[in-house]
Amino acid sequence: MVEKKHRDKEEFRRAILEVAREVFSSDGYGNFSMRKLARRIGYSPTTIYLYFKDKDDLLYCLCEEFFAEMYLTIQRIEGEGAGLLETLRKVLLVYVSFGLANPEHYRVAFFTNPTTYGSPVEFLENDTMSRRNYLKYRELVARCCEAGLLCGFDADTLAQVLWAGVHGVISAALHTMDFPLVHPTVLAEVMVDSLLKGLGPERIVCP
Repeated sequence: MVEKKHRDKEEFRRAILEVAREVFSSDGYGNFSMRKLARRIGYSPTTIYLYFKDKDDLLYCLCEEFFAEMYLTIQRIEGEGAGLLETLRKVLLVYVSFGLANPEHYRVAFFTNPTTYGSPVEFLENDTMSRRNYLKYRELVARCCEAGLLCGFDADTLAQVLWAGVHGVISAALHTMDFPLVHPTVLAEVMVDSLLKGLGPERIVCP
């Protein structure tokens, strides 16, 4: 009986998060309210407060879920045993695929509140799945640098340049409706391959 009650609570918490993601994605952070969410799920705001402190707590949990999944994805791809550069290429392309397949997740994680994790200093100080995800990804880029596969810049710069590229593809696909955009997966493959080649030792003289 206790186990069933726990399971029911987890299922209800999951249901709250799913609807909250929809509301954040469609209405944005400023127009989100616990009362509006309560109406959507058919419960009182008081009930939601038993599970989440406020809308910032809800948003934080949704973002953490997104980054936890990306962290596991990097681990899985690294476990496939491909070379470092190919592993990085797969991580970047899978990132695009995931963003395109889960537009609500992506909008909530990146376009809802620019300070979900506080300041840049707080982001680096606090142990979150977002921070772990970035450090995991940065470590992969750093290993490529150490192997001489990427060079010319420090690991943080390279990691963020590559991320900005794939983030741009996803953003364009999600928010451009009045332009004949080339298929996002084609854009992603061409861009990732071009960036990796352009940042490699054949094109840039390593210091």
